[in-house]
Amino acid sequence: MIREKEKDLLRILGEEIPLGTSKTINFNIANLYTSTKVEIPIIIERSKKSGPTVLITAGIHGDEINGVEVVRQIIAKKINRPAKGTIICIPVLNVFGFLSMNRSFPDGRDLNRVFPGTKSGSLASRFAYQFVNEILPVADFCLDFHTGGASRFNAPHIRVDGKNEKLLEFAKIFNAPFTMFSKNLDGSYRATCAKKGINILLFEGGKSQNSNRDIAREGVHGTMRVLNHLDMLNPSFAIPEIKAETIFIKKSSWLRAKYSGLLHVKIPYGKLVEKGEHLATITDPYGKMRHVVKANNDGYIINVNEAPIVYKGDAIFHITTVLGDEKFE
Repeated sequence: MIREKEKDLLRILGEEIPLGTSKTINFNIANLYTSTKVEIPIIIERSKKSGPTVLITAGIHGDEINGVEVVRQIIAKKINRPAKGTIICIPVLNVFGFLSMNRSFPDGRDLNRVFPGTKSGSLASRFAYQFVNEILPVADFCLDFHTGGASRFNAPHIRVDGKNEKLLEFAKIFNAPFTMFSKNLDGSYRATCAKKGINILLFEGGKSQNSNRDIAREGVHGTMRVLNHLDMLNPSFAIPEIKAETIFIKKSSWLRAKYSGLLHVKIPYGKLVEKGEHLATITDPYGKMRHVVKANNDGYIINVNEAPIVYKGDAIFHITTVLGDEKFE
């Protein structure tokens, strides 16, 4: 239960932000070699009316542009101005990686594997520690936006711990096309939130170094539905229409390339395919070899490798194997 009186006094990074205030605080995390400060803008919007605090983040991996675009749109469209409570937006957490279009921090570490961090550890670990201790404690609910890595394009989906009934309910409200049951990984932001009792939805959609309009729309619309559920969405916004209920995924598996060569994908992400269906073709560059990639089972395609070339053993399609309580035969 949120204690409203305590929420009236929001303190972040030594600053107090009263109700009814719009404020951007620069979070100084380190300096460049030139002594130039590296700062992360934290965009805070508070209603005059008490309520929950929602923390919206993206860019934990610096090359995941689509997540940044989702949060940018939420700010640009003024969706982050709540009817009650507080919305905090951080579009780019890993500003180092964002500047260089790199997944990791300059120390080579994946920020999403070093949470909750340490006070005197590596650069990534120190940043995680500051974030967890100075920003995360004010949050009642978190939304974190990601994309697929490298050339692997994720169908838009929410990842949740399938044992958390509260999060499953929030996933239904967000209503991405898919909701995947996924255990919390050690060292991840999501695992840290779980240990602290903070509900978090992790959205995946698109691929790194790419911005996709359809994926961004799913992320923005899902956020609006969650804010509406919390009575935080400004009444001037229409609630996004739900055309189909989210599809829950309990299990899935990767289909891997049996040959190295040029990859020619034949189906779109999100498609429900049948066992034996033609998904892609792998050829050599010389017109001598042609291999047809077929589905191993019925299921939805939730990730497509869009790389033009692949090696034998590379993951090329992620296909669902168990949906909800129903199994594909």
